[in-house]
Amino acid sequence: MNKHFAVLPQTDSVCQPPTSTQFMLDSGFRGLCHFGVFLILLLVVALVVEIGGKAVPGIQKYGAGFIAGTVWDPNQLQYGILPAIWGTLYSSLLALLIGGFFGVMMAIFLTQDFLPPRLAMVFRTIIELLAAIPSVVYGLWGIFVVIPAIRPLADWLHQALGWLPFFNSTLSGPGLLPAAIVLAIMILPTIAAVSQDALRAVPLKTKQAAHGMGATHWEAILKVMLPTAATGIFGALVLGLGRALGETMALAMLVGNSNQISLSLFSPANTLAALLALNFPEAGPAEVEVLMYAALVLMLITLVVNLVGSSIMMISQRGGK
Repeated sequence: MNKHFAVLPQTDSVCQPPTSTQFMLDSGFRGLCHFGVFLILLLVVALVVEIGGKAVPGIQKYGAGFIAGTVWDPNQLQYGILPAIWGTLYSSLLALLIGGFFGVMMAIFLTQDFLPPRLAMVFRTIIELLAAIPSVVYGLWGIFVVIPAIRPLADWLHQALGWLPFFNSTLSGPGLLPAAIVLAIMILPTIAAVSQDALRAVPLKTKQAAHGMGATHWEAILKVMLPTAATGIFGALVLGLGRALGETMALAMLVGNSNQISLSLFSPANTLAALLALNFPEAGPAEVEVLMYAALVLMLITLVVNLVGSSIMMISQRGGK
């Protein structure tokens, strides 16, 4: 004869059904997370609406000619931000090339058993401290240290390779190269930190399997570790590029603030962020509309860069599967 068995509660077991209090805490935490995401989306929408609303008069008055124009003269009511767009993209890409290379190399150096763990922790802390330095300090350091240090190299490159468009001018003071070098140092902590997390996320068995198949230390890094962590490293580069696009104070001090389009690494240039920071304090009502238009363009550039980076990461993840 079949009998019903009663399941007695096991008080000493680790696996217990959630209590009503735990269920309420879990539900409350989920609700709080959903509310936080909603607030962030609301903040982004409010920011776009506020800046876009104030930029509408400038858009109606100047149209697409404002983006394609090359002259910025408030006295003549001539406004064009094409040189600032060029300087923003050029300086950010140069900084990404320099900071991205050294950031990824530093992440490899600190995570792939080149240093004892305690010494690696010291270097990791030093790199993270770079992110705590104010940008104005970086700007002053660039003026008094970087520019004098690279001027002899710039003069030699101009004399030897002046026929190339990248070196066809001299470094007389602020310019694209010193701004890009300082900007690369500013984005280096972000790239290095995220790249380290991506390399640490690779299972240890993957690296051990590479060694077991006869791969050397560098072969395991270059052919196994880096391809496996490529998506996370690419995300680090996208974050670094986003930081570079929005940097203001250091570039305002180092880039030269000259509205010209040039491939030369030593010529002064301008960026959208520096343009906004230097013109807003003395802007009248008519110029504020134009500056809001420029701010909207900068926001759209940053948004497009992040969307493209996110799309490439998603495509690469699907391809890896």
